[in-house]
Order: sequence, then C-alpha cells, then structure tokens
Amino acid sequence: MKTRGVRGAITVAKNNSEEILEATKKLLNEIIIRNGIKKDDICFIIFSITSDLNAVFPARAAREIGLDMVPLLDVSQPEVDNSLNKCIRVLIVFNTEKNIEDIKHVYLEDAAKLRPDLMS
Repeated sequence: MKTRGVRGAITVAKNNSEEILEATKKLLNEIIIRNGIKKDDICFIIFSITSDLNAVFPARAAREIGLDMVPLLDVSQPEVDNSLNKCIRVLIVFNTEKNIEDIKHVYLEDAAKLRPDLMS
C-alpha cells in the first residue's frame, strides 16, 4: 500500500465559526467521496487558514464529522501579496492503492482559481 496526499481548498464569505465549519465539512466530505477514502486509511490531516479567518479552528469540523481519532493540525498561511483571502486549505495524507495520477484534488468556491489545471 502507498501513502498519498490529496489537496483541497475552499473559501468563505465571512469570518464566523458556522461558515468556516460548514465550508470545511463540505471540503472534507468532497475530498473523501471523490477519492474513496476510508477513515481508517487516513494518516493525518493538516489545515491551513488565511490570517483573516480566526473564528474557529478548521480541525473542529473534522472532529464533528467523525474523524475524532485522526491526528489533525491547524496552521496559519503566510501573508503573501495578492493571495486569496478567506481561504481554508487542507492536506489529507492517507494509505491507498491508487496511483498518484488517480488522486482527485478538490478546489471549491473561489479557491477553484488556485489550481485551474486540476479542475475537471
């Protein structure tokens, strides 16, 4: 079995707990469904958020959808000129038999413009 990483990102309109949690759940669920990821195959998840989002840790959303035993880490993204605001990014590292080209990265809302090459 191989260890692979899958990336994703989503934006929110407002810096509030409800919107951040709902968007993070939407992103996680979409990544998990598109890649057929089983909870027991997840090694860890890293979340990063832009500095304009500080109402809640995105990792809380993972706990709320049942990923309570998966190691989670929240980090802040560096502030870079002209970068996308109000953005939540995620990296899920998991065990799979999939080849690297079969991994489906997920970019939703305004985050879709981050990786137009991966959008299908």
